[in-house]
Amino acid sequence: MTNFLQEWFFSNKGKLCSKWSHYFAVYERHLSQFRGKEITFVEIGIQGGGSLDMWRAYFGPQARLIGVDIEPMCLAHASENTEILIGDQADPIFLRELARRAGKIDILLDDGGHTMEQQINTFNELYPFLSSTGVYICEDVHTSYWPPYGGGLRAPGSFIEFAKAKIDELNAWHIWNGEATDFTRSTDFIGFYDSMVIIEKRPRGKPENWQTGKGGAGRLAG
Repeated sequence: MTNFLQEWFFSNKGKLCSKWSHYFAVYERHLSQFRGKEITFVEIGIQGGGSLDMWRAYFGPQARLIGVDIEPMCLAHASENTEILIGDQADPIFLRELARRAGKIDILLDDGGHTMEQQINTFNELYPFLSSTGVYICEDVHTSYWPPYGGGLRAPGSFIEFAKAKIDELNAWHIWNGEATDFTRSTDFIGFYDSMVIIEKRPRGKPENWQTGKGGAGRLAG
């Protein structure tokens, strides 16, 4: 089965684009639903600009792309329906301005500075602005194991440990004396891949346990 993004990547003779080899299959699995639609896609960390060209080819001309980087030279990557914002993703004030400018965000891809502060701040500030069926991707999370980035194996405060805790929040309805949060009620999926965390939104209520067949009680309390 062909993978459009991988084929584009290997045929690219334009701007620099850097990706780990296994990312393409993950992108296809979680993002193909957005192709050809009028979406807003935000990529934090655009460097040479090649990835924005890849996403433009993938999603189509109608998609609104917003690239974010700390380097002013990245302004050169702006084009029709592609906006570039310059700022530090560790700065909550900048992230709030990004959210205001973007409005509804359908896909957010964090490929920025990869420090724990940057990744966690970005999630906390921008996840609430993801659309009700949006996808949040934080990649290169192997830096959660690297001390220079604030990480380390099972290090408190790493993005990986932060994301692991979100699993408990996803399952809050089943925790004894647990309390559902906005995250619980708006999140449908958390996935972990090598160096990637994917979180998908979808509104949901408290799960019900259903039974059918002989002796079944129909709908049971959760």
